[in-house]
Amino acid sequence: MSLPLREMVKTALHNYFSKLDDGNAAEIYNLVISEVEAPLLEIVMQQTKGNQSLAAKWLGLSRGTLRKLLSKYGII
Repeated sequence: MSLPLREMVKTALHNYFSKLDDGNAAEIYNLVISEVEAPLLEIVMQQTKGNQSLAAKWLGLSRGTLRKLLSKYGII
C-alpha cells in the first residue's frame, strides 16, 4: 500500500533535513515548490496530451499562468 502524497513529502523533507549541516538551509519553500511544481506540470501536460486549456482547468489556473509556469520550468 502506498503512502498518501502528503506523507511522502513529509518523509522526503525529514530526509532532506537529516542530511543538512546545521545552518545550511535556505529558501526551502522555493526549493519544495519547484521540486513539486515541475513534475506536476509535466505529468498534467502528458495526461492532457499537451492541451494547455484542459491542463489549466485541471490545475485551477488561468491559461496564461500555466504558460508562464511551463516556460519557467522549460516544459514548453
